[in-house]
Amino acid sequence: MGWLDRIAECNRHDLSGFLPFEVGEKRVGWVRRSLTGRLAERPEVFAVGARSVGFASGLDTPERRSAALAEIVRDWHGRGLLRRVSGELLEVGAGMGEPPLLLIDRSAVQAFGFTAVGVHVNGYVRRPDGLHVWIAERAAGRHSYPGMLDNMVAGGQPAGLSLMENVVKEAGEEAGIPAALARTARPAGAVTYCLETEAGLRPDILYVYDLELPAGFQPRNSDGEVAHFEFWPAARLAETVQDTARFKFNCNLVIIDFLIRRGVLGPEEPDYAAILAGLRPALPVDPWRLW
Repeated sequence: MGWLDRIAECNRHDLSGFLPFEVGEKRVGWVRRSLTGRLAERPEVFAVGARSVGFASGLDTPERRSAALAEIVRDWHGRGLLRRVSGELLEVGAGMGEPPLLLIDRSAVQAFGFTAVGVHVNGYVRRPDGLHVWIAERAAGRHSYPGMLDNMVAGGQPAGLSLMENVVKEAGEEAGIPAALARTARPAGAVTYCLETEAGLRPDILYVYDLELPAGFQPRNSDGEVAHFEFWPAARLAETVQDTARFKFNCNLVIIDFLIRRGVLGPEEPDYAAILAGLRPALPVDPWRLW
C-alpha cells in the first residue's frame, strides 16, 4: 500500500463501457451502455444515439429537464431501480458563472455520470508538540461507508448554497462548530477523481478548506452521521492513509493534499511528482462546473 495506491483507488474506470451524456454540444456526463435500453423506453425524455445520449428535443430549458429527471427518479425508485431518493438536489452546470443546465436528485447523479461537487474541511490545531488533526468515524448506521474514517467535516454541495454557506451548514451539523468559527475556514484548492462504481460513474470535484481550531475545541455531532471524533498527530494521520484503507476512499485525497501543503509529505518522498499530479486529474466532462 502507499500514496499512489490511495490515488489509484479513486480513479478506476473504463469509459469504453459508457456513452457520453450531452446537453446541446456540452458533454456533462456518462451513461453506462447497459442503461441505454432503459433510457430508450422513455423517448419523451431521452434521445439515445449510437455515440451519445441526450435529452429529447422538447426538453430545452433547465426547468423542463429538471422536471423530467425528477419524474424519472421517482419512477426508478418506485420500481426498485434506485435504493433511495435523497431529496437533495444537485446542480449540473455549464461552467464558471453560468446557470446550471439542470437539477437532479443526488441519488441519481452517478447513473448519469454527472460531476458532483463536495466540500471537505480539514480541522487542525497547532500545538507545541506539532500539528494535530481532528478526524471523524462515520456512524455504523450510514447507508454508505459505515464505520470508516472521514474528514472532520464533509458533505455534498446542494443547489442554492454557496460553497462557504455549505461549509458553515455542514460544520454546524456534523461537528457543532459555531458559524463564526466555521467562516474562518480558508479555501485551499480542490482535488478531483473519476471512479466507476456499481451505480455508474463519479467524476467528482472536492473543494478543500482548512480550519484552524482553538486548542480546547471539541467537535460534537448533531445529525447522527458521526459516531465519534478522534484527535491525531499528523504523523499518525499520514501513516494511516499510507498503510491502511481505513478512511473513506475520497478522504484520502483530501488528506494527502493537506499533508503536502503542511510539509508533512515533501519532495523527498518517492513518486512525489506523480502524487501531486494524481490529486487533480482532468475529468472526462466538458466543461466542469467549477463554482
